Amino acid sequence: MRTHNRHIFMCTGPRCTEDGVRAEAMFGILGAAIDARPELRVKRTRTHCMVACKNQGPLALVYPEGIWYRCEDADAIERIVTEHLEHGREVTDLVFHRLGSGDVAPEEETNV
Repeated sequence: MRTHNRHIFMCTGPRCTEDGVRAEAMFGILGAAIDARPELRVKRTRTHCMVACKNQGPLALVYPEGIWYRCEDADAIERIVTEHLEHGREVTDLVFHRLGSGDVAPEEETNV
């Protein structure tokens, strides 16, 4: 296994794209973009459907930061690789979710 300080997981469907075909193609583009930068210390792993995207996928998750990105096309993947993996800057407009936050508000405490 290559030495890495970040790990990117990418969903390859099948729910987010028809039979996962486009999602699998995006995973290949991600691999090529990472491999084109041998100085990057990034491990890439394919996952199956993570169910969270609600057809807005495929998704990519970057750890240890815990940032979940939408990867709708090759341009999005290139931005994630260049801006986040290479330069350490979050690509805010592509963020789907962040570790430690959610879309459900915590329940309010009730005094009984």
